[in-house]
Amino acid sequence: MGTPTAAPHVMVLPFPAQGHVTPLMELSHRLVDRGFQVTFVSTEPVHALVLDAMRSSSPGPAGDGSAQLNGIRLASVPDGLADGADRRDLSRFLDALSLCVPGHVERLIRETKVEWLVGDVNMGVCFQAARKLGVRVAAVFPASAACLGTLFKVPQLIEEGYFCDKGLRLTHLSVQQINAGFPKRHGLFELAPGMPPMCPSQMPWSIDGDVAGQEVAYQLVTRNTQAARVHAEVIVCNSFRDAEAAALELFPSILPIGPLFADEELMRPVAQMLPEDTGCLPWLDARADGSVVYIAFGSFAIVNPRQFEELALGLERTGRPFLWVVRPGFTAGNELSKQAWFDEFQCRVAGRGMVVSWCPQQKVLAHRAVACFVSHCGWNSTMEGVRNGARFLCWPYFVDQFANRSYVCDIWRTGLAVSPGEDGVVTKEEVSSKVDRVAGDEGIADRARVLKDAACRCVAEGGSSHENFNRFVHLLRG
Repeated sequence: MGTPTAAPHVMVLPFPAQGHVTPLMELSHRLVDRGFQVTFVSTEPVHALVLDAMRSSSPGPAGDGSAQLNGIRLASVPDGLADGADRRDLSRFLDALSLCVPGHVERLIRETKVEWLVGDVNMGVCFQAARKLGVRVAAVFPASAACLGTLFKVPQLIEEGYFCDKGLRLTHLSVQQINAGFPKRHGLFELAPGMPPMCPSQMPWSIDGDVAGQEVAYQLVTRNTQAARVHAEVIVCNSFRDAEAAALELFPSILPIGPLFADEELMRPVAQMLPEDTGCLPWLDARADGSVVYIAFGSFAIVNPRQFEELALGLERTGRPFLWVVRPGFTAGNELSKQAWFDEFQCRVAGRGMVVSWCPQQKVLAHRAVACFVSHCGWNSTMEGVRNGARFLCWPYFVDQFANRSYVCDIWRTGLAVSPGEDGVVTKEEVSSKVDRVAGDEGIADRARVLKDAACRCVAEGGSSHENFNRFVHLLRG
């Protein structure tokens, strides 16, 4: 008998944010199921958060600074910023990340002797280092195929006058610097019928009020996208054909393998960066079918104190049971400034409303009691809602979330969007009115069920995403 062949070893590298870590962890579980060894690499702050959040269900760090999570080795690299630095300063964070991480990933590749780097497109700055060491690269895009396809088209969109290219502009008064990636035209553009219209001021590199940061983000986004096209042998995304038929037809090189879930996976840890309050699950068990409004805005959105209060009062006005995720840092400014009125609010809604700092979102969305999902429309949350037949009230915060809102409201027609007033604030009346409309619209519910069924067919044996994943696995074994 010959010696058994060792399981192929891959390194999985997400961008350090919850909406990227979760789908790449789900992908890692699937690769382990297929016999792969997986080393999952996070930045040190994310690694520490994941270990803290999962400490009750995963072993403590091993002697080499790694840990094991359901057969996945967890490893970490520095992100280039000091402990305590503000990682919400995006320009500084992205700049540090792009300068620091590639060298450390190269060191880890040498140490672990992996055969493949399965990397987030948003970490494309690391792809060349992997190829230099003879490691093959597969790219994963955790957002929509439409978003990635639009990034592929940026050079063409610059030629068509939608965005500035870097250079100088002569006016009658002075010579002005033009920053690359800044919008020149302000109308929507659509790459193909059936794709969400895109706004030039709401691109993945757009950072309101931070000119220098937007320049840094644009350069990094375009460099990462180019790296994926040059160095990756395959690009997969967390989507499915029925959800994005037009985008996937226009960009056939993008392989949809999602939604990255299956019912049995709900018990698997997906590397949450905050501790989950599982007490919300028995609370949901005690609620009637289709009665609860679930509100969650992801790991990054921040609202001002006035908007926070309007949202709270709007939920109270609905008279419906609600489960609201208010994570640390969700409101701007002094957290204590809201405390007195918020305590009074919680007293008024006690028994009807539950507020948690974080929750097991996949289990919540799969629960029979949930009526609708008030969401920031991050793609990961959108896919989690879709695969559970959720009705959406869309409240996008930035970048691709506006295009995701268009998918929900205009293309799939599985939800509605809030409409801010002239001052940019969504009023309590708007919140309660739209929640009632979404929760009571049977047409929306029917379309959400149809889309859920399509998602289930795609990931089932013989479905398009299932077959694409088989092709992906075959390539990684080759």
